[in-house]
Amino acid sequence: MINLDELGQVYLVCGKTDLRKGIDGLATLVKEQFELDPFSGRVFLFCCGRKDRFKALYWDGQVFWPSHFAL
Repeated sequence: MINLDELGQVYLVCGKTDLRKGIDGLATLVKEQFELDPFSGRVFLFCCGRKDRFKALYWDGQVFWPSHFAL
């Protein structure tokens, strides 16, 4: 379980992201397009075109936690 009190920075990736991308695709996007480390323990939130759904990517030190959310 992710303890929200212990999370550091949260990045909101603006624009349309294809939420069908898996962990590898989202981690590559973070690394190549934004020049950030996907293994840094930061949370990355990706929005889709509908603007009512997003996907989170978080590395807890052992595994990625991809999650889908709807507003």
